[in-house]
Amino acid sequence: MSPESKKLFNIIILGIAFMFMFTAFQTCGNVAQTVIRSLNSTDFHGSGYTSMAIIYGVFSASNLITPSVVAIVGPQLSMFASGLFYSMYIAVFIQPFPWSFYTASVFIGIAAAESDRRTVFIALTVISLVGTVLFFLIRKPDSENVLGEDESSDDQDLDVNESAQNNMTKAVDAFKKSLRLCVTKEMLLLSVTTAYTGVEMTFFSGVYGTCIGAINKFGTEEKSLIGLSGIFIGIGEILGGSLFGLLSKNTRFGRNPVVLLGVLVHFLAFYLIFLNMPGDAPIAPVEGTDSSAYIKPSKEVAIFCSFLLGLGDSCFNTQLLSILGFLYSEDSAPAFAVFKFVQSICAAVAFFYSNYLLLHWQLLVMVLFGFFGTISFFTVEWEAAAIVARGSDYRSI
Repeated sequence: MSPESKKLFNIIILGIAFMFMFTAFQTCGNVAQTVIRSLNSTDFHGSGYTSMAIIYGVFSASNLITPSVVAIVGPQLSMFASGLFYSMYIAVFIQPFPWSFYTASVFIGIAAAESDRRTVFIALTVISLVGTVLFFLIRKPDSENVLGEDESSDDQDLDVNESAQNNMTKAVDAFKKSLRLCVTKEMLLLSVTTAYTGVEMTFFSGVYGTCIGAINKFGTEEKSLIGLSGIFIGIGEILGGSLFGLLSKNTRFGRNPVVLLGVLVHFLAFYLIFLNMPGDAPIAPVEGTDSSAYIKPSKEVAIFCSFLLGLGDSCFNTQLLSILGFLYSEDSAPAFAVFKFVQSICAAVAFFYSNYLLLHWQLLVMVLFGFFGTISFFTVEWEAAAIVARGSDYRSI
């Protein structure tokens, strides 16, 4: 297999593996609070919001050391181990206990009737494990330095020792770069935008589905609407990723218009959600809520808002990844580690306060972060445009 064919093969395997893993995990996260709330009438007592807060809290701390771990262990084993922890978290829902539920949440930093719940989460666990095993199909790239026939075993041992030392050096250097990047002007500005993506990710991946499932005025379809909401969030993500990710190379207007579109789409979604859903929906008891907002709760509006949430999220994420790759092309791993650190810690905080804040306060938090995050992104993008004016290739990202 040629080097180019091997790269393409690896990309396909990675795409399929992550598709299986995150299909299972995101589905689990979307229904976690609703499932756990239905179990709180039994001997089990826990919170899906608290679980996700633990996940993203541990995840945020882990991101700063991730480049170092990958440098030592290698990407293949790192991804395999991560996949096992994702699968373990999902498997906990088959027969949940509070200690195992929250412990699994730490390690991955993680629909009504008993038999139905077990069937669903067994299937999700299997799907996640299939994606995890696929990592073993990744082909290692050909070594640039092939040992000659006249090299002695002593030379080979020396190369192995030097390789181990190089890995440790790379690990330390990657950690130092991550710390240095945290305090640069551009990264501090982008951190505001990244914080917004963490807060709104919390809302659409965990809180919004819970709100839909808690509204009794949706009738007997309220729980099934959670799955439909997740589908339309995915459709919005796919559409936005295709339009603004794959086609953005041909734009002459930079990244700002896409981010502006994203924040406007999100603000429209927040406004419609404010009108359509009662304030106590995120923290409603297992019986649900009979309250109304400013209009009669509409299933069609709720699902349309799911699409808008996914579309707006894709606008922000495609452009954030693009500008990070442009500004930190030589230090991409530490830069993306800082990006995930900020995003994850904000997601953890947002999942924590979702246990207590009414819906309209959560919407207000997102509006404020969205506004200032957009302004911060504009500032960095204008600086990136100045770099282009000095001769760099802006559209090569």
